[in-house]
Amino acid sequence: MEHVQCPLRLLPPRSFFADHLATRVLTYPETLDYLFALHRFGVKLGLDAITHLLQRLDHPQQTYATLHIGGTNGKGSSAAMVSAMLQAGGYRVGLYTSPHLIDFRERIRVQGEDISEAHVCELTARIRQVADSRGSLTFFEFTTAMAFQYFFDQDVDIAIIEVGLGGRYDATNVLNPLGVLITGIGLDHEAYLGHTLPEIAREKAGIISQHAPVVLGKMPDSVSQVIEEIAHKNDAPVFRYGQDFSIAETGQAEFSYHGCREQFFSLQTNLLGRHQMRNAGGALALLETATAERFPLSVDAVKAGLQHVRWKGRLEIIQHDPMVILDGAHNPLGARVLFDFLQSQLHDCPGRKLIVVLGMMQDKNHTEYLQILLPLVDTLIVTQPHMSRAATVDELWKAVPRDSVTLCAIADSWEAYRQAHRIARPSDLICITGSLFLVGEVLKYVTQPSSSIGTYEGW
Repeated sequence: MEHVQCPLRLLPPRSFFADHLATRVLTYPETLDYLFALHRFGVKLGLDAITHLLQRLDHPQQTYATLHIGGTNGKGSSAAMVSAMLQAGGYRVGLYTSPHLIDFRERIRVQGEDISEAHVCELTARIRQVADSRGSLTFFEFTTAMAFQYFFDQDVDIAIIEVGLGGRYDATNVLNPLGVLITGIGLDHEAYLGHTLPEIAREKAGIISQHAPVVLGKMPDSVSQVIEEIAHKNDAPVFRYGQDFSIAETGQAEFSYHGCREQFFSLQTNLLGRHQMRNAGGALALLETATAERFPLSVDAVKAGLQHVRWKGRLEIIQHDPMVILDGAHNPLGARVLFDFLQSQLHDCPGRKLIVVLGMMQDKNHTEYLQILLPLVDTLIVTQPHMSRAATVDELWKAVPRDSVTLCAIADSWEAYRQAHRIARPSDLICITGSLFLVGEVLKYVTQPSSSIGTYEGW
């Protein structure tokens, strides 16, 4: 891809501009270097910096409708489904998700199209000019402001915003959304969110707004009660999976939706896994309760959106013979979903062996994750994504019970992927999992023209 030289278009003159020198025009690679360098400020939970920055940008996020989606797992897939259905209904839709798999631009989309390199450069320059030089914005704060401004510039009708981490102090929690979806609650990011499900639920429920409907995915009563208490304090109606709405499987890949007022039959989504049917149920409930009056959808739009939604790196088959599956499951909740899917694939092909290439971050529960998956695995290849927060192969090796599986350690993720192909028969199954960062690295490898292993079939 040719990297463009990005023009600098300034915001209308304001008094505080005098304190800032014009930012040099940066190329796209230089802009990414600047953005990724912001990771040095780590994770900063709090809303002061993002609130102050958005004030300087004249609150772009308040000029269009929004929906806010949080939860431990499934929030990205659910956001993609909501966006796809609204777009199929003829609305101009923005979508903000994280992390990206290959290119930063994947995080910010309008009408299903990634933000352009030119807009990334331009918006980075604009935001640097208005940012408070006394503070230090984190990477996520900066990119969240970029998304909100881009959606304003692109004149979207509605934006679907995925929470980054937690909810209460997440940088996205500056919205007045039409509605909120919390997909589910599991143990993840305990250092920031708490060590029990109720504690984590309380943090994620922080995105609930006054009077805005709250849709809850499948979760234990003890967890949903915590969220419902917070919703009650905000006079926000709550709609629970299994009580106020539900889905019913009517075929191998077909389901029906039964909501508060609406019912849809013969639905299909091209996202694999039974859990995606539940995610679709939550997405439909959010649209039914929060946007039906302002953004009505026909049955055809609902069906078309679900059938055409794309979400890379989540139970994504990129090759056959041998089958290669990418899945970014990175916590025990995700591992259980992956287990169910892999078990069905092994059941349908007697004699098939499962080869897993695993790379994880240091702060994840390696032992519990492996306890869930290992009963299915014939060969486990532990590897390490190329980033500082990744667990080393030694750390993962130590988490594997002795004599439980054929085990191999290869630090380089591409070489680990190649080794999986060397030992796999055409009938076998290779699964790349444990981290979206590992999935993104593998996707980048196999989409490079020089790659000698397979052809990526996912686009």
